[in-house]
Amino acid sequence: MVKERARILVVGGGYVGMYTALRLQRKLKRELGRGEVEITVVTPDPYMTYQPFLPEAAAGAISPRHVVVPLRRVLDHCHVVIGEVRSIDHGKRTATLTTLATEEEGAGAEQLSYDELVLAPGSISRTLPIPGLAEHGIGFKSVEEAIGLRNHVIEQMDIASSTRDPAIRDAALTFVFVGGGFAGVEALGELEDMARYTTRYYHNVKAEDMKWILVEASDRVLPEVGAEMGRYTVTELRRRNIDVRLNTRLESCLDRVAVLSDGARFPTRTLVWTAGVKPHPVLAATDLPLTGRGRLKCTPQLTIDGVTHAWAAGDAAAVPDVTAEQPGAETAPNAQHAVRQARVLGDNIAHALRGEDLQTYSHKYVGSVASLGLHKGVAHVYGRKLKGYPAWFMHRVYHLSRVPTFNRKARVLAEWTLSGLFKREIVSLGSLEHPRAEFELAAGGKPPTDPTTDSTTDPKGSS
Repeated sequence: MVKERARILVVGGGYVGMYTALRLQRKLKRELGRGEVEITVVTPDPYMTYQPFLPEAAAGAISPRHVVVPLRRVLDHCHVVIGEVRSIDHGKRTATLTTLATEEEGAGAEQLSYDELVLAPGSISRTLPIPGLAEHGIGFKSVEEAIGLRNHVIEQMDIASSTRDPAIRDAALTFVFVGGGFAGVEALGELEDMARYTTRYYHNVKAEDMKWILVEASDRVLPEVGAEMGRYTVTELRRRNIDVRLNTRLESCLDRVAVLSDGARFPTRTLVWTAGVKPHPVLAATDLPLTGRGRLKCTPQLTIDGVTHAWAAGDAAAVPDVTAEQPGAETAPNAQHAVRQARVLGDNIAHALRGEDLQTYSHKYVGSVASLGLHKGVAHVYGRKLKGYPAWFMHRVYHLSRVPTFNRKARVLAEWTLSGLFKREIVSLGSLEHPRAEFELAAGGKPPTDPTTDSTTDPKGSS
């Protein structure tokens, strides 16, 4: 039984935020029923995105709504607030946040008091001051970006099929991906696979007409699966006529021309940036201790070092790896650790409220799996190396077991089964990005303007 009424604030609705709140619901079920505990989750989106499925959602293998988990349904004993925490004064136990209604109310940001803080805002894309990147780059961290990229790729094929200008056709069929980590390699592999399949429905666009380019600043891709599997991945991608450029950087993408450090220039209408992530900027707006890389200093019990009543895990936290041989090692900021950390975090908060001893987070990294397209993949798990179909099958089995809720597992499995029986869907729904454009035009208004080109937008397409 908790000693006094506790208000728990969870900042973030991603892996750590959702799983921690879910664990707290179960561990503190009786206390919640008696009104001794109150759990508030503040998140900018009303859903948790299962990011390992984003490449398959972009390729059309999974419906977008099955890649996300609705928080209000899962966290039915929590108070879910759709908004963003702007700053935290842990000394006063208050968080400043804005919601969807803040601007309309005109009353300014709200102050929310708490007793226990769980800080799990995740990470954002790490960008560099590259000319033209902000105007023309496309990210790949959200389901909206994944579906937008799918629509964009198919639209470029439509443009190439209908234009008479060779330069426009060449730029439309050139796709540049920057970053050789999981996000970049899996997104490139799935989309190239989808686009190659899609060419069978175009009378004048062939698979060999497209240029797919992967740019990586280091000398290897997918470092998590080991050097041998990384080399195999490069060989497999190049066998598919994908231009993999290692030890190469993007220097500029002004005027939709990708200029690389090796001197190559590629006119392109598609530049996907997946070159790493950085901690969420809200961490800098707190009075909590940070590491040199901007992450929260944590203990093996997932408390924030030197601070009471504050907890963290996931991408935002620098958690010591007690299983590592070298001193000072930290757990990798990935989903494998985040889900397990959230479980321990939820348990430890319950232990702390009841005056019990805390657990130490300890998990030895078991390996990684990656998909390179339909029936293609690489894996390095428990010291065993797999490639091709076995690795792809392991990738699907593992992530199906990890996606939250039985509801989502059943829906994803059903979609995979149906996709094996029927042909791929190759429809672009770019009009979803501007749903009112056609009506505004019919009502006498002007079509919306694409800010990246200062040109009007086609009501049926993205730009």
